[in-house]
Parts: sequence; structure tokens; C-alpha cells
Amino acid sequence: MIRRNAGVVVAAIMTLTTHWAAAFQAENQDQDTITTPSDWFLRDPQDDHVQGVSAEKAYNTLLKGKPSKTVLVAVIDSGIDVDHEDLKDIIWTNEDEIPGNGIDDDKNGYIDDVHGWNFIGGKSGNVNEDTYEVTREYKRLKPKYETIEEAKVGKKDKAEYEYWKRVKFKYERDFKANKDQYDEYNGQYMMYSSAMKNLTFCDSILSRSVGKPLSKSTLEAINPTSDTLRQAKTILVEVLGSIDEDIQVSEFLEGLQRYVDMLKEAVDHFGTAVNYGYNLDFNSRTVVGDDAKNLTEKNYGNNDVAGPDPKHGTHVAGIIGANRKNDIGVKGIADNVRIMSVRAVPNGDERDKDVANAIIYATDNGAKIINMSFGKAFSPNKELVDKAVKYAVSKGVLLVHAAGNDGDNTDMESNFPNRKFLKGGEAKTWLEIGASSWGADSNFVGSFSNYGKKSVDLFSPGVQIYSTTPDNTYENLQGTSMASPAAAGVAAVLLSYFPDLSAAQLKDILRQSTRKFDGLKVIKPGTHDEVPFSDLSNTGGLVNVYEAVKLASTIKTQPKSK
Repeated sequence: MIRRNAGVVVAAIMTLTTHWAAAFQAENQDQDTITTPSDWFLRDPQDDHVQGVSAEKAYNTLLKGKPSKTVLVAVIDSGIDVDHEDLKDIIWTNEDEIPGNGIDDDKNGYIDDVHGWNFIGGKSGNVNEDTYEVTREYKRLKPKYETIEEAKVGKKDKAEYEYWKRVKFKYERDFKANKDQYDEYNGQYMMYSSAMKNLTFCDSILSRSVGKPLSKSTLEAINPTSDTLRQAKTILVEVLGSIDEDIQVSEFLEGLQRYVDMLKEAVDHFGTAVNYGYNLDFNSRTVVGDDAKNLTEKNYGNNDVAGPDPKHGTHVAGIIGANRKNDIGVKGIADNVRIMSVRAVPNGDERDKDVANAIIYATDNGAKIINMSFGKAFSPNKELVDKAVKYAVSKGVLLVHAAGNDGDNTDMESNFPNRKFLKGGEAKTWLEIGASSWGADSNFVGSFSNYGKKSVDLFSPGVQIYSTTPDNTYENLQGTSMASPAAAGVAAVLLSYFPDLSAAQLKDILRQSTRKFDGLKVIKPGTHDEVPFSDLSNTGGLVNVYEAVKLASTIKTQPKSK
């Protein structure tokens, strides 16, 4: 699941709600981003006093004047706006394919795959929303186990029955929780949006009557000439009465509008969950036209690599490699990359078949790094994904995966896909990434970020990351979905300037060169407890380009065979 999940949405709402009592005497949750540079994640901790990855420092010193080779990075995601002003020059083009001729020129099984492929589309359109995997599993197993007594479950079905109980518990608990959240936020949204309209009207007619903008103090001096104006004044005076300072009415309304917008985002998120994610009757797959039961099927989908909502994937792509050579927008971390768009992730949970095919497609078409900013709690066809991961590992691909946004310890809670194979062993070229913020204090770790002393490798910037969004726009987003491409971008820098490094060496260098924070205690996600930052991942560190380049310079490599 790639859209902001409940952990990110609720954290943002709670932060804003906490500041509501101050009623915009100061800025809300975005206050820190006003004084923190929008490109903070590129900057250096020592020089710039923010916990970035030191990309600019590396380019201005260790890498200055050094040659580099282009690295192909695949982004398995919701889609990418390949025409974005800051991405179009770094988008991968399949030179063996003639655009728009309806022929599979390179004979790879995918017609007109010029910039990548879309595994959740078909001849009649694209999947946007989809169900969650827990919903699909609940629906699959319910007819078999709903009415059976546990004592009557056959020996060969015992394991599946235990699995069903976990699925049933999670589905019913989470559906209710999301429905309750939807009802709560929808009620607040209706109330505050109505208040916004009324207060805006009051401000409009009163400011027109006096011919100037209103503030808390100037309201007192107004002598209304009609009942309507008197009522408008009374309402505004009452609303602003709890604020100590002499605030401008327009400033108050701007703050209120931000709050309304946040509530609307929460309503949309939880509404989508209720109407699609947990909807047992919803079936998105008809548009794709594949055989869902045929797990070996490959050549389905279409070449629309943007899809209906490429916001998430476009943002991810920008973090990795937004054009550093132009004077517009933002700069990505890597300066010599091509981005391949592989669309496999809907607004809901990705399907194992699509993920496996996406990994294989990216590998077969030359990607050396694959970013995967998605995850889910169940993986019924994990063996299929494992096989694709093993194939990518055998071809020397580094797989970078977001740890997830549930504030969970993934040493104990499942988050798929992951490096561990169902039949034993693990992917040796896999990195699992948690999300960090800009300041080295107790709030250094994103409040939503999953963590794990065994399961998470390292942390990477993932809070308030400013990057590309569709239609030549830019936006702050946060999540481990942003942290993963930051780490992938660092890996791409290394491979670009040290092209003989293997995927295993890339992984080791990123891990060994992380910046450590001796003695730093942070708030453990999902709790109010402070724990050592070093306990939340197995390196206890933060990814850093400068340190990684220094270490890479000492590694002896053998030139790769052509």
C-alpha cells in the first residue's frame, strides 16, 4: 500500500489538532519546514545543521570533476509523470522499441514499453483503487472456515485455519477502526468546513463595510449599521476571543483552511479504505483482464506508465534523480540516472503476481537498483515474489524497500515483501529502510516509521520531503516511501561513480558508512517511550553519501564482464 496510510494521516491530523488551541498564534505542524530548507535532505549535518545525506557536500568535494556512468533505477510504484519538467530528461527510454506502432519491436513480450510497463492496466483502462490483501484473504477463506467449529478442523487444514483466525481478527478490527475514523473525521470536516464558509462570509461583509482588512483589535472599533453586520461582528469576536495576540482575521482563516484541508485528506483516506480497501464486493481486476489464478502469467497490462494518479511514484522518482542540471524545481540525490517506471501498486494493496512480474521486468530490462516504496501485512503468494527476488539478486540488482508506516516493530509484525524467503534463506542484496527527520533530537525518527533491530538496515530522510508531483508541481510528502528512494538515490550515486561495485558491495557500503548518533534517545514510533536510536535498526545509523563515497574509494573491485 503506497498512499499515506493511517499512521501518516493520523499523525499529521493529531499534530495539527494539538496546535489548534493556539489558533494560529504560531504556525501549525509546518512551522519547522519554514526555517528548515526545502532541500534539507540533501544537506550536510555539520555544515548545514540538518540531518541530511550530505549529497551536496559530496558533489562539491569528493566527486568534483570525477567521471560517472549512467545508472538505471526502476521505480515500482503507482506510476510516474514522465513528462514532468524536472523528470523528463532522466526518464528511461527503451531504445529497442518504436513508440506507438503497436508492435513488440524488442520481442520482450510487452508492446510499446517505451518508458516501462504497467501491470495494473488493460485495454480498457487502469486500476486506481483496489482492495487490501487482508480483504482478499478474508473473502477467500470465509466460506471455508466461518461456520466450522475449531475442534472439527482437519489436521491438514490446521495451519490454514490458524492463518484464517489472524486474517479474520485483523480484517474485522481494522475495518471497524477505519469506519470509526471515517465517521469521526467526516463529522469534523462537515463542521469545520461549514464554519469556514460562515466565518469567511462574516469577514467579507465586515471588511467591505470598513474598507480595510480586519484584525482582532479593529473588530472592536466597528459600529455595525445592520443586524447582519452586528451578527457577523459578534461571531468573529467570539471566535477570536480565545487568542491572546492581535491576529489578523485573514491569517486566522488561512490557518482554518489548512485544518479543513487536512481533515478532507483524512476523510478521503479513510473513505477510500472503507469503500474500496475493505469492501468485500469490490473487484478492480476486471479492467486488467488477466487470469488471477494463473500465477505464471506475464504478458498482461499496458504501457501507460503514469496511470490515473502518479503522485506517489512521481515524488519518489524526484527524490532519486530529479534533474540536477537545470535551474527549476528540485534536485534529486543522484546526478546521472535514468528512471524506469513500472506500475504495479494501486491505491490499496499490490498483488504478489504483479510485484513479481514488475521485479522481473525491471531486471530483464537492465535496472541495477529497484526501489519499492510499498508494503502490506499478508502475502498469500510470497513464493512467487521470492522467486522474482532471487532472480534479481542473481542478476546483480540491489533491492531497496520501505519499512512501512504503521509504527510497528517488523521483527515481530509482518511487512511484505521482505528479504526472508519462505523456504529459508534471505536476499543478500536487499535493504530495508526506516524514516528519519531533520533534527538529531528525540523526534529524529518519523512517528509513523516501522523499525526493527533485525529487520531494518538503516534510516534515511523521510519527513517533510519536497519533491516532484504531477503536472510540473512540487510538494512535501512524508513516509518511509520517501526514505527508501533517498537511500536508493545514495546507492545510485555510488554505482554511478564506482561502476564496478557489485550489488552486495553497494549494500555493505551503505550499511557500513551510516552516520551514528552515540547516546541519542528517540521516541519509539507508536509509543511515548524514549529508546536508543541504535536499537531501531541493525546498523543504528543514517545513510550518508559523503561517508559512503569515502568508503567506496577504499574498496578494491574487479571490472564487471560485459
